[in-house]
Amino acid sequence: MSEQSPALELRRINKSFGPVHANKNISLSVDRGSIHGIVGENGAGKSTLMSIVYGFYQADSGDIYVNGQICPIENPQSSIEAGIGMVHQHFMLVDTFTVLENIILGVENGYRLAGGLASARKELVRLEQEYALEVNVDAIVGDLPVGLRQRVEILKALYRGAEILILDEPTGVLTPQEADHLFRILDTLRDQGKTVILITHKLREIMAITDSVSVMRRGEMVAHVKTSETSQPALAELMVGRSVLLQVEKKLANPKDTLVSIRNLNYEDTDGVPRLKDINLDLKAGEILGIAGVSGNGQSELLEVLGGILTPKSGSIRFEGQELVDSKAFTARNLRKIGFGHVPEDRQRSGLVLSFSANECTILGYHDEPEYNRGLCLDRKAMVETCRNYIKKYDVRPPDPYLKVSGFSGGNQQKLVLAREMEQNPDVLLVGQPTRGVDIGAIEFIHKQLIMMRDAGKAILVVSVEIDEVMSLADRIAVMFDGGIVGELSAAEATETKLGLMMAGVKDAQSETKAAI
Repeated sequence: MSEQSPALELRRINKSFGPVHANKNISLSVDRGSIHGIVGENGAGKSTLMSIVYGFYQADSGDIYVNGQICPIENPQSSIEAGIGMVHQHFMLVDTFTVLENIILGVENGYRLAGGLASARKELVRLEQEYALEVNVDAIVGDLPVGLRQRVEILKALYRGAEILILDEPTGVLTPQEADHLFRILDTLRDQGKTVILITHKLREIMAITDSVSVMRRGEMVAHVKTSETSQPALAELMVGRSVLLQVEKKLANPKDTLVSIRNLNYEDTDGVPRLKDINLDLKAGEILGIAGVSGNGQSELLEVLGGILTPKSGSIRFEGQELVDSKAFTARNLRKIGFGHVPEDRQRSGLVLSFSANECTILGYHDEPEYNRGLCLDRKAMVETCRNYIKKYDVRPPDPYLKVSGFSGGNQQKLVLAREMEQNPDVLLVGQPTRGVDIGAIEFIHKQLIMMRDAGKAILVVSVEIDEVMSLADRIAVMFDGGIVGELSAAEATETKLGLMMAGVKDAQSETKAAI
């Protein structure tokens, strides 16, 4: 191994799925001991490329080199043996196991465990101290906050000997403070000679933490640049192929009447665990109310209660002065009929049927409308025509109304759900994670559509774990923690520090901020 050799080099990688050429002649070189970013739109081929590096897929052609030596990677195990580890966007952990049990899972009989659990524990303590990854190895993973669970994933990769660490959208579920701590960990890893590959759509993070960045567009590698020699607007233009507006342009809101009034709303799950605790909120016509918070603090339950999917234990929801709870209107179907639209947080679980075609999914919930309903049969021609219009307006790729939804990328699945709900022109729009997995060009479009709906007098509730998105879109921001509302700020009052503290459960964030200064 030459000291001058890149840690990872890809040469002319090609991968096709049927007629879709996902990776086209991709070449990439990642320096040892660096943090290298990879950015691109949905469908650009980033995930496919990293799946080839980690052994989930095999390239149709091309070569992979690790430390200057050609390295055939046939499966994840051969990737791990080559010193490559991957931290997935959705953690691969067993919630009921301890940290120690999760980390040794799959290598119980390996040479690293020859001395038993005691030697494994000793090695983990060393890794924790060396890389500032402190976590209680005896803690049950399901009891840990999301930031610590991510540390467990990194520890797991390091324990298996990873010298190259791939992180896929690592800050999507972290508070700003947790994200800052992750960046300090990545700095430490780089200082210790590890190589980090960071896949993210957050250009601010690319500029803050990486040494170099590669840009992919429509399956091809279009640029390799040093981070110090580029900018967010330049990267966005490379990704999309045109200039992109990175900030939401909007005039001041002109809120009118309260359309939805929520008072003392409580919800318990099937195990009797309180998930919503005395929620009080108002949704006003002509205003966007943003809900900030780390995932898992009641936002999902709030959306599903307001969408008629879950029934609250107690409390009141009034729409235009009429009580909804315990009324005939309080079902998902009937709420749509009176003017509610709902973009669920989990598009695959609640927003789509993956085995259905795109044209079938674009009328879900509206299939009994006269436009599509012909008695015993659906009007397939009308469905396809509607889908074609949505695909064109929302730039869904590939533009095929007959393709099964499972064949679209996550971001393009999101566009289909957004199109279906927003194009119904509801009076109240409930949106969960509006741009999750969506590329930067589509983010710009979606934000513009939401602002247009606000300016047309609609009441919009946006739940997002992206603090930048909440601050940019919302006119008022409420923060949820442990099922309750910690506090509410106007957009003018909100700062990342204040919101981050509130997301961590600090009620008087303003005083805490001043004290810190």
